[in-house]
Amino acid sequence: MNQQLKVHLALFSVALIYAANYSIAKTVMPEFVKPFGLIVIRVVSAAIFFGFLSRFVVKEKITGRADNIRSVLCGITGIAVNQLFFFGGLNLTSPIHASLIMVITPVIVLLMSAILLRTPIRWLSSLGIFVAGAGAMLLISGSGKEAGGSSVIGDIYILLNAVSYGIYLVLVAPLMQKYKAITIVSRIFFVGAIIVIPFGYDQVLAADWQHLPAQVWLAIVFMVVAVTFLTYLFNAWALRFATPSLLGVYIYLQPVLAILIAVFLGQDVFTLEKGLYALLIFIGVFLVSRK
Repeated sequence: MNQQLKVHLALFSVALIYAANYSIAKTVMPEFVKPFGLIVIRVVSAAIFFGFLSRFVVKEKITGRADNIRSVLCGITGIAVNQLFFFGGLNLTSPIHASLIMVITPVIVLLMSAILLRTPIRWLSSLGIFVAGAGAMLLISGSGKEAGGSSVIGDIYILLNAVSYGIYLVLVAPLMQKYKAITIVSRIFFVGAIIVIPFGYDQVLAADWQHLPAQVWLAIVFMVVAVTFLTYLFNAWALRFATPSLLGVYIYLQPVLAILIAVFLGQDVFTLEKGLYALLIFIGVFLVSRK
């Protein structure tokens, strides 16, 4: 398997996990565990796991004042702010609305790359973002006509989450060129854990852990292991070989995969119209990923 295919496989896996997370997280919060409490469980678990790997397996440290400051900023934007706004927003709005708003992330990544990294915006990338964005907007807006349970404040939280994550993708890229992925992920989760614990500590204690249904426990395990560990590892590794804009544009796949999951579970119907929208998304990803 060549390197380019591995990168695309890693990014596709991340998109698949995130697509499933929109629906799975809604089965846990707020009835069984409130959003900030769920964040504390995920982030603290990840900080312990990655911290162990970094200390006893990788044994590498971030050096230099500039890199340490950048790693702290990555922890703030990529973990703390990102997670607090995402789960806080998802708790208040619908998965359809959340998916729709997250589509703007590649645009933010491209703009921040141009500002912070002075990366030129090629016309082919611009065309790819436009085509993929059009397909995703058409796809989600078509499904969103039947979706309910959304709120303005929830949508704003998801928007802020997308901005924060887009900035993180750009900030973390230079660090991934100098250090191993575990080293960076360990640091950003440690920073994130320190920030999120005061927000969700009381919500962790308030949950009735002894009487949680089995499916809720499975959902929590999925969010800790897959959504927290695997996605950050795959993203961190892929950033060593892919541009931030390529990584961000894979978020366009999330609504497509979410539809496929819903069809598999008998919750939606796949139509030719949705297939055409999905085709636009894949064409856009291809245009952006072309050298």
